[in-house]
Amino acid sequence: MQNKKESIWAHTMTTKEQFRTIKRMLPFTKPFWKQFVVAIIFAGIVSVINILLPRLIQYYMDHFLIHSSTPLSIMFLFAGLYFLGAILQAIFQFGQTFLYAMGAERTLERVRVLLFRKLHKLGMNYFDATPAGSIVSRVTNDTMSLQDFWTLFLTLIVGVFGMASALVAMFTTNAKITWATLSLLPFLVFIIWFYQKYSSTVYQRMRENLSQLNTKISESLVGIGVIQQFRQEKRIESEFEKTNNEYLFARFSMIRMNSLLLNPIINLMYALGVVIALGLFGINAFKEPVAAGVIYAFVSYIDSFYNPMSSMMDYLSTFQDGLVASTRILRIFDNESYQPKQNEQSDLEISEGKVEFKHVTFSYDGKNNVLNDISFTVNPGETVALVGSTGSGKSSTINLLMRFYEFQSGQILVDGHDIRDYAEAELRKKIGLVLQEPFLFYGDIASNIRMYNEDITDDQIRRAAQFVQADHFIEELPNGYHNKVIERGVEYSGGQRQLISFARTIASDPKILILDEATAHIDTETEDMIQGSLKKMSQSRTSLVIAHRLSTIQDANQILVLKHGRIIERGTHDELLAKKGMYYDMYQMQGNTKVETE
Repeated sequence: MQNKKESIWAHTMTTKEQFRTIKRMLPFTKPFWKQFVVAIIFAGIVSVINILLPRLIQYYMDHFLIHSSTPLSIMFLFAGLYFLGAILQAIFQFGQTFLYAMGAERTLERVRVLLFRKLHKLGMNYFDATPAGSIVSRVTNDTMSLQDFWTLFLTLIVGVFGMASALVAMFTTNAKITWATLSLLPFLVFIIWFYQKYSSTVYQRMRENLSQLNTKISESLVGIGVIQQFRQEKRIESEFEKTNNEYLFARFSMIRMNSLLLNPIINLMYALGVVIALGLFGINAFKEPVAAGVIYAFVSYIDSFYNPMSSMMDYLSTFQDGLVASTRILRIFDNESYQPKQNEQSDLEISEGKVEFKHVTFSYDGKNNVLNDISFTVNPGETVALVGSTGSGKSSTINLLMRFYEFQSGQILVDGHDIRDYAEAELRKKIGLVLQEPFLFYGDIASNIRMYNEDITDDQIRRAAQFVQADHFIEELPNGYHNKVIERGVEYSGGQRQLISFARTIASDPKILILDEATAHIDTETEDMIQGSLKKMSQSRTSLVIAHRLSTIQDANQILVLKHGRIIERGTHDELLAKKGMYYDMYQMQGNTKVETE
């Protein structure tokens, strides 16, 4: 087991890696560069005003305040000038903050949209390997961390302007004392370097723990029924508490580091700078008089120099958090596990729906084959059923036809053309898939059948529902086809959800129909009700059926029996029973005792 102490500091981001990450994140701001440029100009104006105001007070103190006969008009003049400067400073400060914040928010929105778009282009391999909670964490928590990450850049720009103008003012006031106060900077630079070097790992660990926490929450909510059924509440709570504590301790590490290395160090540097300045001014006073206004202005400039640095140090922790979040987001953008490529320029159309697998071999991980030398043909209007035990390769075969994964060798032909030569839109339009677990979207029944395709009319929706006999229960609902569907359609029975899913497929009028154990969760009465409809659907379509109940595929033109990724038997229902092989055994195990003998 890895030592906990080692794991905290094991993966420190180098300065080069941090700059590379920043460089890659900056292009996201490109569409909003005008807002950022104006905000930076305003920041420069604020810094100049911030330096001029102490100089105004210095001039008043050294030229007028020392005289008891200074007229009130002079006092009001300087007070008015100072007030005018403060108003201008407030206006430009508002403009800088508002414009930059709006630009940062729009950048954040753009990152979120691009990230969401990228996720929908990734192949199924990515989602097989990445927990849903981790993905949600990156789209929500990590992108939110970028909000303060962009704010840091404004703080940095304002800080650089403020520190630069303060240094210029300090040197023009007294260069020697300025050099003396700057002697503390090397120590401060070392502290910042030390913080940058080690804090990235603390934030990395904190982000990973937060991702695990989201995964645990997502898993427990999705599986709440199973958890309660098997009385797993205590185990789940224990695992959640463990993950939650790991996140808590990671935050403790962050708090300890920030409490020690951020503001306290800056405040100490400021105090030492003031002590050095006052001490040297005091020593110089023995040689020549020192104007009180000069001392006031110089101390104000020291404050103007260290105050932006204090703000930057405050955001340094946010910067590290955002930097780690950025690397996690960039990992998604860098992921190359795209969906299998299609020829998007192709104008080929699927007109008949003939499907051919020729010596197809496939592996999910590139090492262990789950399909080996699979070959079969399904002619238009024919039904081919795939049967076999769990892990035999049935669903993998369907996944390849749906182009969810890329196969390693062999050919898959549709109407005599390589499946990769079709545009993705053509495949999705002409291949209809009904899954074992139907998924309904938030909305109403009509939108779930139409799947938000406005080309499908209300009349087509009704005809599709009638075709699969879903119209009986839909029309009995209070609002019929406009009855509300909440998350995943949990208010409907499994059979009703599946019937809606059938209607959805029929509404798109596919040439090729794929049923992935589509009747596995439907009761016998409902199954009997739709079997007739399924037969009608199959008459004019190429149909591939993954069957759980062998009684539902007796009329298939061909049945393929798979085992360990290979086709070990093929034939009609009667032919396979006559062989008395694996299909025969499976048929008997399901309680079908009426087996014809030779």
